[in-house]
Amino acid sequence: MDTLTFDVEKRAVGKSAARAVRRTGHVPCVLYGHHMDPVIFQLAEEHLKKLVYTAETHIVEVRLDGKTFRCILKDATLHPVTDRPLHADFMALKTGEMLTLLVPVHFEGTPIGQREGGNVQVILHELEVRCLPRDIPSHIEVDISELSIGDAIHIRDLEREGLVLLGRPEQTIVTVVQPRVVVEEVDELEGEAAEGDADADEAADSGEENEEGDA
Repeated sequence: MDTLTFDVEKRAVGKSAARAVRRTGHVPCVLYGHHMDPVIFQLAEEHLKKLVYTAETHIVEVRLDGKTFRCILKDATLHPVTDRPLHADFMALKTGEMLTLLVPVHFEGTPIGQREGGNVQVILHELEVRCLPRDIPSHIEVDISELSIGDAIHIRDLEREGLVLLGRPEQTIVTVVQPRVVVEEVDELEGEAAEGDADADEAADSGEENEEGDA
């Protein structure tokens, strides 16, 4: 796993101070852990984007006032319109201490069902895991090449050394489903058949009316 190192600066607290930090192209951040007091700092937005806009998990070294803290990005608040980072929480790592985090999932291979016309439907793009700092994976690879239409992979189907996979065991991670177009074509044909039946009924009713008139 890659380790990214950033030099950061202390910052003041409060809403007005946070706005001032953002105007300088930085993001207000907090580093916390069970064994330490929170560290309040600011990080250049361009550096934080390397952690936010990625499909990998990174260990981060934050250097502040001559001290280096090993941590991971725990959470980031993004602007609802621009998606720019507004705030970030980092969690300090301690050797031998278990932690819980989200790890991106990478899907490998082309499913049999997709080659047969099915559609791959991804339900979970991340998995929540518990592990020691030394076992943090950059991502979790899931081989989907053997999936046929109707098949699925669930959390219970995965085992990774050093990781405890959290969440409901029966939760689906990815599945291959029938193409929707087949269903739409069937519905369309049924609709046409119904219209044909309606036309036939109208013609029959019209014939009966003519016979009554002739009588």
